Amino acid sequence: MSVTALLEGPGAEVLAAACAEYRPGNELQLVEKLRRRYDAPLVTTAVTQAALRHRAVAKFGPDAERMYFTPDGLEQATRTTVSTHRAARLAATLPGARVVDLGCGIGGDLISAARAGLHVTGVERDPETAATARANLSALGLSGEVLVGEAESTDLTPYDVVFADPARRADGRRVFDHNAYSPPWSFVTQLLQRTACVKVAPGIPHDAIPEGVEAEWISDSGEVKEAALWSGQLSPGTSRRATLLPGGASVTDAPEADSGPVGKYIYEPDGAVVRAGLVTAVAAAVDGWLLDPRIAYVTASTYVPTALASAYEVLEELPYKEKALRSWVRTQGIGTLEIKKRGVDLDPAQLRKKLAPKGSASATLVITRIGRDAVAYSCRRVTTSFPVA
Repeated sequence: MSVTALLEGPGAEVLAAACAEYRPGNELQLVEKLRRRYDAPLVTTAVTQAALRHRAVAKFGPDAERMYFTPDGLEQATRTTVSTHRAARLAATLPGARVVDLGCGIGGDLISAARAGLHVTGVERDPETAATARANLSALGLSGEVLVGEAESTDLTPYDVVFADPARRADGRRVFDHNAYSPPWSFVTQLLQRTACVKVAPGIPHDAIPEGVEAEWISDSGEVKEAALWSGQLSPGTSRRATLLPGGASVTDAPEADSGPVGKYIYEPDGAVVRAGLVTAVAAAVDGWLLDPRIAYVTASTYVPTALASAYEVLEELPYKEKALRSWVRTQGIGTLEIKKRGVDLDPAQLRKKLAPKGSASATLVITRIGRDAVAYSCRRVTTSFPVA
């Protein structure tokens, strides 16, 4: 049964009841209770929707309480912090622009764009998903239209900006190869010949990005979420950018940096900075250098706060041997052990299990490679690269 059955009448009534009483794990009991008053298919749809709304709070915040979802639509939707950033950037360059969202899903990006004062149209091939997007705009009091159709056959001439979020799943599995996107990569590159923004996976190869297009890698609270390709009037002339949310720090330049021995502090660049290939910007920000020219760790002799990286104070260098590390954990009374690694083949969870931390102290173990040799450092976390609530 479609979510449209929940928009009014008995559907809206049973949805309100389901949302009021839903708690994770009580689905079966709630279905049984509501079936005494409402039709079984309607109850199942309503309880499913209540569960989806509960899950959606992590992406949509308070809006989730009024929105409608499909399981796939929620899974693939952009979280609000990211879509709001993207809409604000678009609106700052082209205020009041007419934007078409090809493959709009449940309408998450339409919502942010409409709130930014843009005139939005969504195109979605699946009728139920399109109806869900339409319902979400209405539920949040936003103007815009959602059409059922194929991205490739949409007439783009009425619009100032094209936004696209190609499907990156096939047979229920995530697709990492950009050549397997739907619509295909050839269609994406055609879009990028005009004023457009295309959402892609953060693993997009740098050499796949067309010339003249800016690639912006975006992280949220330290987790890399996506890359966005900006073209035409939306491309300011830079080729790569890293943006760190929720604070909004951004970097575009990658100056040259030397490499050298470990200093008093090790800096771990945010994942968006690493993906964008802008690690040396962290070295410039903290007056530091690279531990190894091929590894994304920066080191410096002093602590300089930066939104671009997390910082760790180096306490001592340790032998990279399991026996020595186990002895260090035991003698230091370490019970909470954070393991950071780059450039070495190890599973931090497996290593932590082998080291068997049991004490009351906490520590960070940084394991990396310098040249051909693996090295380990006992560290104390100083800060994180994103604001902590």
